[in-house]
Amino acid sequence: MNKNRRNIAKMLSLGAVFPSQMAYSFSSIMESIPKNVGKPQDIGSVNPLRNIEELYKKAIVVDGLIISRNWNEDSFKALAESGYTGFNASVDSGNLEKGLRNLNEWQTIIKENPDRLILATSADDYNRAKKEGKVAVMLGFQNSTMVGRSIKNLDTLYDAGMRWMQLTYNERNYLGDGSTERTNCGLSDFGIEVVERMNELGIIVDLSHCGKETTNDGIAYSKAPVSINHSMCEALHKNHPRAKTDEQIKAMADKGGIIGIICLGYMIGPNLGTDTTLETYVDHIDHAVKIGGIDHVGLASDFAIQGLEASGATRENWYVPRLTRFKPSYKVQWPPWIPELDKPDRYLQVAKVLDKRGYSTGDIEKILGLNWLRFYKETLKP
Repeated sequence: MNKNRRNIAKMLSLGAVFPSQMAYSFSSIMESIPKNVGKPQDIGSVNPLRNIEELYKKAIVVDGLIISRNWNEDSFKALAESGYTGFNASVDSGNLEKGLRNLNEWQTIIKENPDRLILATSADDYNRAKKEGKVAVMLGFQNSTMVGRSIKNLDTLYDAGMRWMQLTYNERNYLGDGSTERTNCGLSDFGIEVVERMNELGIIVDLSHCGKETTNDGIAYSKAPVSINHSMCEALHKNHPRAKTDEQIKAMADKGGIIGIICLGYMIGPNLGTDTTLETYVDHIDHAVKIGGIDHVGLASDFAIQGLEASGATRENWYVPRLTRFKPSYKVQWPPWIPELDKPDRYLQVAKVLDKRGYSTGDIEKILGLNWLRFYKETLKP
């Protein structure tokens, strides 16, 4: 017993020097104690439980999708409270002129705030942001309408800072069918050409809102790993057009991709406020990890950094318009949020649940952000 006590004390002292290397949970330390020692309190005052707040503070935390319009000082305040290392900014799309203008506006925000933001074009930018106490912002679009019918427009958008692009939104465009389109025809010939050029340039292919066959084609035709940067598991939320099937999650993961589990509450389950909770959200993480593997799952909000309620969403200005913008299959609800996820520290709350469910320190860090960095290293050009 004395030897085991010394081993535990040694592990804890090493953790003080090398905290990022310590992946010991309560269960792993308890395994080093003989079964006949007694109850956990027999180890005395060493308190081997992980400090999740400290783990979170030291981790690289990446949000797969933040709605970035109307960015202001309230956004910066929420960002400071979030613990984020970086995020994918959803820039308003439209035609090429509008897309370029909106990219330029975000470039200006970043340039005017060099003490707070870094333009992200590589995985190294996230490591630098963490080291310097800043936040890395990767610019991209939830549609490809800016490309129009000219493949050359991809180069123009790339030069303007775009590093990820969703092939379709909910509707059909020149590339393929979206998730709520009546037909389900997959990528067009032009869509395949666009994917090939995106691979060549180092633009991330995102499939979050794509229809089922467009998603399948995007995974199949992309030579680089693909992103599903804000979605959920169809196995847990049946018949929602935005959800991805087990077969799609596995195919995406087999090619090195990543899925960011969306925080938008009504996307997670049909009964918000009753049986759709923070635990339900982590159920989607669990399922995606089970199907795709621990290296292919991340996190994503799909709303403003401060949360929907804090950013002024009301039944009249948020919910009612969506009843006409989205088809009934979208199953929009009010309020649309899970309370714990509608705050800047949302991913600290997720980390706490992951810890309670027995995820190791290393696996929690992967889900919080390291999986995104691995993905960026494999898809973005230096």
